[in-house]
Amino acid sequence: MRDEMAAVYDGLDLTSLKMPKAGPAELGPPQGTFVVGFEDGVPVCCGGVKRLPDGACEIKRMFVVADARGRGVARALLETLEQRARDLGYAIARLDTGPLQPRAQRMYERAGYVPIENFNANPVASFFGEKCL
Repeated sequence: MRDEMAAVYDGLDLTSLKMPKAGPAELGPPQGTFVVGFEDGVPVCCGGVKRLPDGACEIKRMFVVADARGRGVARALLETLEQRARDLGYAIARLDTGPLQPRAQRMYERAGYVPIENFNANPVASFFGEKCL
């Protein structure tokens, strides 16, 4: 995932101090979760849920390998992450995506995410969305 994001966004470093934090401390229990999806024993997608300071959650690090794209894997992953967020007690989910990922933005909008202001100071995101769970 890091290599692909770096290639798409000209060397983007997801661990940079300018980027919103989304490591094990943020995506782990008890207030977060991380999911890896498998197909025939091979990982094909991943994503996490992170608590935000205002009590909402953020869907983070959603990624689907190239061979699994266009088959509904991302939508299924998003639905799984939203259910995990509900199970953790969250009523509102937020997310972001960058300008070079228009398919992701369309999927989020079709899933009910409405545009909101920049909530996480992500310097490379162009779409920020929110959904009541």
